[in-house]
Amino acid sequence: MQNLISRALKIQIYALITDMKSYLRIHSPWSQLVLFLLLLLAGVTIGSFAGASFLWARGFISLNQKSLDFSDPKLISALKTVQVIYTVAGFLLPAMLYATIAYKFRALYLLGFRAPQKLNYYVLAVLLMAASFPLASWLGEMNEHIPLAQWMIDAEKEASKQMESFFKSNSTKDVIVNLLIIGLLPAICEEACFRGVLQRIFIRICKSPWIGIIIGSVFFSAFHMQFEGFLPRMFLGIILGALYWYSGSLWVSITAHFFNNASQLILISYYSKAINENSSVPVYAAIASALIVWGMLLLIKRQSAANYRNAYAMDEGQL
Repeated sequence: MQNLISRALKIQIYALITDMKSYLRIHSPWSQLVLFLLLLLAGVTIGSFAGASFLWARGFISLNQKSLDFSDPKLISALKTVQVIYTVAGFLLPAMLYATIAYKFRALYLLGFRAPQKLNYYVLAVLLMAASFPLASWLGEMNEHIPLAQWMIDAEKEASKQMESFFKSNSTKDVIVNLLIIGLLPAICEEACFRGVLQRIFIRICKSPWIGIIIGSVFFSAFHMQFEGFLPRMFLGIILGALYWYSGSLWVSITAHFFNNASQLILISYYSKAINENSSVPVYAAIASALIVWGMLLLIKRQSAANYRNAYAMDEGQL
């Protein structure tokens, strides 16, 4: 009897281990990448179409219309709704669909929505992001010296007009609404998309955490279609990617992302000119910022148990 129980227990353990090894429905990282890029393209297309349809139904756009009247408060309210639609459909929905298709179980957990290894990562994430601001501003200055095509400059100006219109009213209610739809919502949706899915795929393809983080950050910056801020946004992506890698939790990178968005949003709400100008940062301040960021990343790394083998053992059947 005891032997039968022992054999049954061994069979259950073996079945559990086998199930853990095969939690992926799609094992090839290249196939995962193709699947997600198709979902991302579909999400962005649906989000853009839904947003345009919403504006058309409300009478804010027509077939022959060339520009929008950003002085109309009703249009601004409608554009904020469009922002929500596009952010959810373009970034969060593809990530959720990918997780549902690619993983057999615990989709949200495997996507990265889990508690960090240590709670102090939240504090370190905010401090790291604050320390990176001078270097990010300096990179923004350097970005201004890169020649851009005229269509890129025109797109940048149009985006700046829209963002300026979002921050015209400085009432507490407007600031809170902006914090939710421009600060918090993009932090959650973009982290799920670019860190939870793309970064994980690229790390596995490259067999290197840092190469995967950098490639994911290039995609992150390029998808914003704001070329005058490409370098600082790519740098932001690298910081967020490192935080996700070392903490093992999207909530940590979401916290840092929201802190970054909220800081800029509050500044622009009460000083609208900040949206079109980069404050001049001395080289020594940028160097000091870089050294602090590097030191903090080393500190975070020392507290982390993250390594490629542990993170991808189940993906590659090494357990």
